[in-house]
Amino acid sequence: MNEGTRRGRGGRSGEDARTGGELPGGSALPHAGEMPEADGTAMDRALNEIEGFLLREAEKDRARRRAEAFSAGLPWLTDTQRREVELHYCRDQRDASWAYLERVAHRSATLRTEYEDVYRALRRRLITAVLGGTLAVAALVAVAVAGMAVR
Repeated sequence: MNEGTRRGRGGRSGEDARTGGELPGGSALPHAGEMPEADGTAMDRALNEIEGFLLREAEKDRARRRAEAFSAGLPWLTDTQRREVELHYCRDQRDASWAYLERVAHRSATLRTEYEDVYRALRRRLITAVLGGTLAVAALVAVAVAGMAVR
């Protein structure tokens, strides 16, 4: 097994031998034949999948580097103990990152809902103002036309 495969870079499943299995939410990238149609939403979903995959891989690499740096400061560990410490460190980091991302996603969804509500209220107010202004102008024009017709 080469170094890239051992660290999880060789597979499609999001599995990493160093962190002990499937990442939370770790979905696989589609094969070329499975790519969605080229419409906007399907393309957006595909790009989001790729971005998510790249972010997970970067986070795994960052956790692995931090775990190696941490275990390097413990020179009395045997190789087996060092691998176990690194494995636990990576798992802990993965879980902490996942919890953080869930909090961010929840907050993002909450803000999106709030902003959509504010947008709808502002749009209603704008439409009301435009319709009111249009009716006022129409009424003034009607009064002006009626005043000119009387003369």
